[in-house]
Amino acid sequence: MPYEGEELDSCGVVALDLTTVAVVAVSGTGPNICGHLLLYTPANGGYYFHVSRVYAYPYYFSSNSYNRYLSENGKRELRRRHLQLPDPRAAEMYMERMLSDEWFWGVLPHNCVAFCEGVIRAGGGEWNSYSNCPVLATDVPQSAINQFLQSLEAEIYQLYGAY
Repeated sequence: MPYEGEELDSCGVVALDLTTVAVVAVSGTGPNICGHLLLYTPANGGYYFHVSRVYAYPYYFSSNSYNRYLSENGKRELRRRHLQLPDPRAAEMYMERMLSDEWFWGVLPHNCVAFCEGVIRAGGGEWNSYSNCPVLATDVPQSAINQFLQSLEAEIYQLYGAY
């Protein structure tokens, strides 16, 4: 099974500091053309947080494990957007609650994008996605959106055998 990170099952393992965060869009695995979104904090050596299973605890991993995560999952980083959170303590408390509860991942309506948005919103951040499709969740030039939509259309045609 590819590396997804670790479940945070005890306090004090990760010193959360969500003053500065980044939403990190990475490519999808297998047929997932929407990609995946992680939340990154550079403080204390850097940590990534994300949800990726249907019903499971969120995962975390250190910056040192980022390349392992990308490699074992066949992913590549697409873009990264840094943000300052006005109330990092509120974001940290929200994150601690999220890490202690199992997350119901609902494909597009309640997914990795919603997870990141929740933490950012709790910290008073103004970033939110205009799409729950991670590839489109960060600032994207129109050419990239067009390329994505063409790719999506081709995948649909291939899936149904229509050319």
